[in-house]
Amino acid sequence: MSNQELEDHLLAKDVKPTAVRLLVIKYFDNKTDATSLKELENHFDYSDMTTLYRTLKTFVEHKILHTIDDGTGVMKYAKCVEGCICEPQDLHYHFHCLKCKRTICLSEQSIPRVQLPEKFSMSEANMVVKGLCSNCND
Repeated sequence: MSNQELEDHLLAKDVKPTAVRLLVIKYFDNKTDATSLKELENHFDYSDMTTLYRTLKTFVEHKILHTIDDGTGVMKYAKCVEGCICEPQDLHYHFHCLKCKRTICLSEQSIPRVQLPEKFSMSEANMVVKGLCSNCND
């Protein structure tokens, strides 16, 4: 996306497009795998971890990014697909490579709807497939 498109995307989600927010959304726009706060901090040499964390939190609250618990103990973040409202029906599989440690959204494959017993309600679901990615499987 162009800088203007990224700015418009933030505005459409009721998020003020500050300089840091634009840098972060641009970073995620070019990513195919999920990113931790530490990886984001390392990418931006002169960044403030608190500002980056608050940016991530704002993006999650406004459904620009979603969180991924890939079982590593470190929360990962990835850009939501178009039309995502971050409800259980929008959830998709994730793939975690055991060798290179990358976590990749498999957004074209939705997690099947789960039939819950009466008076149960789902707030979240997580499906992580683990193995070797194409780069590590050679």
